Amino acid sequence: MDNCKSFKPSIDNNSTVLILGSMPGVRSLEEQQYYAHPQNRFWKVMGAICDSPKLYEYDYNLKLKTLLENNIALWDTIKSCKRDGSLDSDIKNEIPNDIKRLLNKYPNIKTICLNGNKSYSAFVKYFADLTEKYNCCKMPSTSPANAKYSLDKLQKEWSKILLK
Repeated sequence: MDNCKSFKPSIDNNSTVLILGSMPGVRSLEEQQYYAHPQNRFWKVMGAICDSPKLYEYDYNLKLKTLLENNIALWDTIKSCKRDGSLDSDIKNEIPNDIKRLLNKYPNIKTICLNGNKSYSAFVKYFADLTEKYNCCKMPSTSPANAKYSLDKLQKEWSKILLK
């Protein structure tokens, strides 16, 4: 079983939305980039929301910059865990990121979007009190494992929250 560690957050003082994944998958960990697996639909969904339809083709640093220009921060609920492969269902021995500290440092965050079931369940497990203070939204996972959601349906669901 591999030890997995999340990345540093992508955030700045203008961020008003924080998107939290669970833990980067194998490909993302190898490349040290959020949502690096080409089948993950995260960057296509964000491209639609940020009015940058080709965002998924951008250089990684430009992807992060585009999110920040749209006041969207990115991090993970889980700081470290043990996991074989990339499935959230295989996560063991999770330790949460210090989300409260991040939110104290960046007070403009008003909305927290939880990308998928594991991100949401870990967030509620460790930070239930934050659901009272922030607009917390459980979002459908952009993972290719979430086959019941087409790209179009994902874009519609995410747009309801992020385009308010």
